[in-house]
Amino acid sequence: MADESSAPDREEEVEAMGDTTDAKPDRKGRFSLFGNKKKKDGQGLEQDPSSESHNRVVSPAFQYKMNYKRLGKCIIINNKNFHVQTGMKVRNGTDRDAGELFKCFKTLGFEVCIYNDQTCQNMERLLREASEEDHSDSSCFACILLSHGEEGMIYGTDGAMPIKTMTSLFRGDMCKSLVGKPKLFFIQACRGSEFDNGIQSDSGPPNESMETDANPRHKIPVEADFLFAYSTVPGYYSWRNPGQGSWFVQALCNVLSEYGNQLEILQILTRVNYKVATSFESWSDDPRFSEKKQIPCVVSMLTKELYFN
Repeated sequence: MADESSAPDREEEVEAMGDTTDAKPDRKGRFSLFGNKKKKDGQGLEQDPSSESHNRVVSPAFQYKMNYKRLGKCIIINNKNFHVQTGMKVRNGTDRDAGELFKCFKTLGFEVCIYNDQTCQNMERLLREASEEDHSDSSCFACILLSHGEEGMIYGTDGAMPIKTMTSLFRGDMCKSLVGKPKLFFIQACRGSEFDNGIQSDSGPPNESMETDANPRHKIPVEADFLFAYSTVPGYYSWRNPGQGSWFVQALCNVLSEYGNQLEILQILTRVNYKVATSFESWSDDPRFSEKKQIPCVVSMLTKELYFN
């Protein structure tokens, strides 16, 4: 493993070819991933294992109402450059992620705004202002965070802050105009310092054999109707390719582009999980950082099914 401070000439090679992580480079020293093998950077995402259609019970009573005047706002916070004192390196490849996400969510019908290199204070201010807007004519709200991270924390350009500080601004008791409407958060960031080494699978193909609306006067939990789509599970690194973008965002955009107007949101994110799990693997000249895997994590408090169409 090369020490970048003593071998700056390798930086270009690393950024062009290697997979890296959205983590703080402190616990085990910063490392860069690169290799001579051309494999699994996500350029050829696998096709779905089955193209067969299956019947799905759809009940309008258990679907979110999506016929408001607007689909809603989508805020993308794209943090690439960080203050020296944070110890965080440049997140090369994140601009590609932001651009692809902008196109995908714009196509779905969202009003998309990208904010680059935001401090913690600015991130909180942006989302507080969004939570104080009138969303009465919107069907939902979406926020995408692209940055370095640790478990429960996301980095602004000047340091880390709790993710909950921002998401709690949209609770039912804080943002009344989004009560009963889906609030979607997509988070591309590390959640720890563990690696997923993967395991060889000998399993065969999956086994193919196998209505009232809520009264609006009833109380609903203030934490209801949130969905969090994390790029990785708690405790683990999240991988990003400086040339292609992050694995999670590549897969998310791929699935949204193909199925965003057809499938329910949890179906979409299950396919994203499958693509990240099967189509990506890290490579490095250092075997400690080679052949690592990743699986996204979906946490849903949605109370109905969500279709963007």
